[in-house]
Amino acid sequence: MSAFGQPALEVLIRRVDPDVALPSYEHPGDAGADLRTTEARELAPGERAVLPTGVSVALPEGYAAFVHPRSGLAARCGVALVNAPGTVDAGYRGEIKVIVVNLDPRETVRFERFDRIAQLVVQQVERVRFVSVAELPPSARAEGGFGSTGGHAAVEEEGKSGTSVQAAVGGTAGGNRYASVVSDREGQ
Repeated sequence: MSAFGQPALEVLIRRVDPDVALPSYEHPGDAGADLRTTEARELAPGERAVLPTGVSVALPEGYAAFVHPRSGLAARCGVALVNAPGTVDAGYRGEIKVIVVNLDPRETVRFERFDRIAQLVVQQVERVRFVSVAELPPSARAEGGFGSTGGHAAVEEEGKSGTSVQAAVGGTAGGNRYASVVSDREGQ
């Protein structure tokens, strides 16, 4: 049984590097299993790299795995994933690799062999058939897109005075060249 009360989905996995630990869940109820790098690497500020994980998987048809960033690496080191989440399709059998970038403007980040670098989330996915129509049915949101639901200082400023660009580059949003992200902090 999984931590979610359902039978655990079996995913076949092959160690490309025989010494790497299998992906594992750190805590009960975690959605993502930790992936580790098999390669030591240093990343200067702004540098990116493709890090191997030493594993490949065979997902059942109708499933995909998504490679997500680790919040601790982002918060402490400024490490992000370039294509987050990365998608591992059911038919892919190659080694899972993670594209990391060091976004810290001053500090170099060092990865040691077997450091945890990302999380793998396996999900059931739907296969759809796209149907071309002249018009879409109406909805409450309609065509409201980027920022249409608010919750961010730059969006709020745009609604008041049409100055979202000014707020985003240091106007009324805090004086630093970035809009406020107080409401977007992890866990809030």
